[in-house]
Amino acid sequence: MFAIADIAGFQEKCEKGMRLKVPHLEGEKGKKITFDQVLLIAEDDEKVTIGKPLVAGASIEAKIVGHGKEDTIRVFKMHQRKRFRKTHGHRQQFTEIEVTGIKTK
Repeated sequence: MFAIADIAGFQEKCEKGMRLKVPHLEGEKGKKITFDQVLLIAEDDEKVTIGKPLVAGASIEAKIVGHGKEDTIRVFKMHQRKRFRKTHGHRQQFTEIEVTGIKTK
């Protein structure tokens, strides 16, 4: 059984026991959170429920495993023949969650 849910603006495929890195969510390590914007639930190949746009009464339960930062990405800007060079670095924050259950009505 799996579900497609809208988590922090991104559509994520969720199965019980799966660990996901999602954009930073508020909450402490070990806290339980619920996502109620479920777009699709598939129990097997023949039983698939598609929401219009959301599946009514469905939710995904998860717990926060931890917080962290992604690897650094470098952004380099340069103007040709103008002695302009600029380098920036960015590290995106994330929250790692573990899906504990998928509920339907």
